[in-house]
Amino acid sequence: MQDDESSQIFVGPEGDQLPLVEMGTCKPEASDQWDCVLVADLQTLKIQKHAQKQLQFLENLESNGFHFKMLKDQKKVFFGIRADSDVIDKYRTLLMNPEDSGSRDEQSFNIATTRIRIVSFVVNNKIKPGDTFEDLVKDGVFETMFLLHKGEQNLKNIWARWRNMFEPQPIDKIREYFGEKVALYFTWLGWYTYMLVPAAVVGLIVFLSGFALFDSSQISKEICSADDIFMCPLGDHSNRYLRLSEMCTFAKLTHLFDNEGTVLFAIFMALWATVFLEIWKRKRAHEVQSWKLYEWDEEEEEMALELINSPHYKLKDHRHSYLSSTIILILSLFMICLMIGMAHVLVVYRVLAGALFSSLVKQQVTTAVVVTGAVVHYIIIVIMTKVNKCVALKLCTFEEPGTFSEQERKFTVKFFILQFFAHFSSLIYIAFILGRINGHPGKSTRLAGLWKLEECHLSGCMTDLFIQMAIIMGLKQTLSNCVEYLCPLLAHKWRLMRASKHGHMSKDPELKEWQRNYYMNPINTFSLFDEFMEMMIQYGFTTIFVAAFPLAPLLALFSNLVEIRLDAIKMVRLQRRLVPRKAKDIGTWLQVLETIGVLAVIANGMVIAFTSEFIPRVVYKYHYGPCRTNQTFTDDCLTNYVNHSLSVFYTKHFNDHSRMEGQENVTVCRYRDYRNERDYNLSEQFWFILAIRLTFVILFEHFALCIKLIAAWFVPDVPQKVKNEVLQEKYDRIRHRMCFSSRSTDV
Repeated sequence: MQDDESSQIFVGPEGDQLPLVEMGTCKPEASDQWDCVLVADLQTLKIQKHAQKQLQFLENLESNGFHFKMLKDQKKVFFGIRADSDVIDKYRTLLMNPEDSGSRDEQSFNIATTRIRIVSFVVNNKIKPGDTFEDLVKDGVFETMFLLHKGEQNLKNIWARWRNMFEPQPIDKIREYFGEKVALYFTWLGWYTYMLVPAAVVGLIVFLSGFALFDSSQISKEICSADDIFMCPLGDHSNRYLRLSEMCTFAKLTHLFDNEGTVLFAIFMALWATVFLEIWKRKRAHEVQSWKLYEWDEEEEEMALELINSPHYKLKDHRHSYLSSTIILILSLFMICLMIGMAHVLVVYRVLAGALFSSLVKQQVTTAVVVTGAVVHYIIIVIMTKVNKCVALKLCTFEEPGTFSEQERKFTVKFFILQFFAHFSSLIYIAFILGRINGHPGKSTRLAGLWKLEECHLSGCMTDLFIQMAIIMGLKQTLSNCVEYLCPLLAHKWRLMRASKHGHMSKDPELKEWQRNYYMNPINTFSLFDEFMEMMIQYGFTTIFVAAFPLAPLLALFSNLVEIRLDAIKMVRLQRRLVPRKAKDIGTWLQVLETIGVLAVIANGMVIAFTSEFIPRVVYKYHYGPCRTNQTFTDDCLTNYVNHSLSVFYTKHFNDHSRMEGQENVTVCRYRDYRNERDYNLSEQFWFILAIRLTFVILFEHFALCIKLIAAWFVPDVPQKVKNEVLQEKYDRIRHRMCFSSRSTDV
């Protein structure tokens, strides 16, 4: 690139030069001093209106104490931006007390990340209506803006590598480069992964303990030997009576995750979730105190940046409108109903798929429907995630929050609620509704009066829930991670290959470095937010229905080991640099985690009570079984449980009994329910077991919540060492002010 090219910054359409900006106003700087780069198409310099807007924008930055430099290649023009030392001094003055010089505020000050943060804020902030950088991008004046990666090689070597998967994370170095917000994310993710180890081990033990009873379970023995018991057909697609013994394999597999250990594991996970959060609060307090940000205030930070951008900045008052809140509530409820409607779409699919598969897959139709239904659910989740983000953003914009932090909090709450229903509505349907509103053989509830509603698997609804959880978590942990890594990697390689092929890469070292950053994948406001949301949903799957899928913590552990390095590689090697933002906690995400913990207690209690066979087994064992009626009974107390748990239906009451294969030999079929033999109404046993189920849910939830409260009380949120350090710092500041005041009085 020649020197005369650099001197002519703006050229009109006829070749006339527009007013030039004196590059001499800015002392020559080393390439690593430029923090932010604005990019525009080279053709915009020939469009007078665009060139004038570029000049006006850059002059406005210069008037606020920023320097810039222009470099060009064959296609693009790059404007390097950096803040003057006076801007940094102003920031320091606004946020630090004069008497506190050299104290905790000074120790927390990072000039490099602070300068980048200021430049990014001012460039993106509103100059006047219609003149934000975003508006200029929409008008084609600029193409984009990005922050420069500088000095990241150390992080590449010790952190952003797959080979370092089991190495500890350099949190302090991450903080120095990406700021405290990113550092806290990786601190939390590392701690979450570490705490998953005991949960994964216990879950694996509970699952494997079922193998010890794989062949010795009394229920499995009875099912496997029940050659003389025929099950009623589950749907219209079935044209024969299945022998109960044909469910032998599924009965044994179901016992792996539906056994007595499930209850203990659910209580353990409730305690685990509480201990995880309480110790995280302590760890967070320790880290933030070591960064000297324990008393840092986010609103003060934003006001300081606003004043740096414009000395005439006026404070925005907090406002609340009942009308706006009502509209937002109605729209949010509408979206939640839509999410629930998506679950009903899945119901319709499973009903129609059952009819379709009956002609393609003669055997195991129910299993095929369950598996494909889980895949369809995953596809719905992917689509609705994009819709939910747009809706949450629109609702948040409608509220007009005063600050970015307030906007972030409101958006987080709305987006998480919508995502929660998108991910868990079908699981809730399977766990608590599937097979419970279907009526009974001979009088089934039908969709649109045509198709019979889907039943639970013959081995129980826990099988359906287990398969749904396994497929969704498996797809999310494998397919999502592959897409999350391969898409940015291939996009980055493609951009570099195109640039090299067309000869766009400059030989000038400084311009080449800017181009290297430009061809990395773009980021947006939601880049870190999306990582947090992904982990929150995973945490929900790991805890909320863990009673039905004890392997969830193990899958989450494996996924997180990959996720940490995947995110590191993306941020350091594949993506443009994130804006280094200060933070002293993970914000609203902590309340999200606490909410998930409470929901997990409720959901697991209901799964054990209503979805699993735990309560019917216990009731039979101690109330209806042979051990209750015969004190000298020496065999298993669950003897004859299978026969007791199946209701009787006379096949002559079927309207289309003649279409069934071997129907002349079957006069009675059985189905999973508690109904009278003569009129098929719900039996007394049904209501008695229902009362026990409800009692168990109440007792389980109160017991688990009490354990959570005791654990939360027993483990203080903030270590005493941190409290004492903060107290000492307050004391030192007051003593310093007192001495300063005394000296002023004496003078």
